[in-house]
Amino acid sequence: MSSSPSFLSSAFPLPTEAERPALALTVPTSRRRASRGFTLLEIIVVIGIMSILATLVITNLTKTLETSRTSVAKLFVTESMKTALTTYKIQMGDFPTSEQGLAALATAPAANADRWQGPYIEGKLPNDPWGRPYQYRYPGTHNKGSYDLWSMGADGVDGTDDDIGNW
Repeated sequence: MSSSPSFLSSAFPLPTEAERPALALTVPTSRRRASRGFTLLEIIVVIGIMSILATLVITNLTKTLETSRTSVAKLFVTESMKTALTTYKIQMGDFPTSEQGLAALATAPAANADRWQGPYIEGKLPNDPWGRPYQYRYPGTHNKGSYDLWSMGADGVDGTDDDIGNW
């Protein structure tokens, strides 16, 4: 058993008194170096990941916003104006003409001002979600015997696939 400690001390010698302060300084130095901060590469990687995530969020938000705009326009042309236009027809005998347009719901048309009991909508006529006026036609080309009410959609061009109408 006495050979064991001598074997360990020769294989793993203990530092002398002069060497101990040098060893004590090396351990905190490595800790100080490790806790200094992030490297430039780490910062660039994190910024890259954040940029990718921000792009995904913005893309999905834009798609959601566009879907919401389409839903609002569809609701307006199929439901919101139906009551006002039907009330106008009951009181005036017919829907407003294409020339009178939806403005006949807010102000009395000159030709039938004596029978007009409106306004049939509150405030001014709203624009579609893309900031353009809704389109109106009577008699309708899509709805024979009734009216066509539509938004030209996101592209703002009439007669394209993204038009949103009551047909």
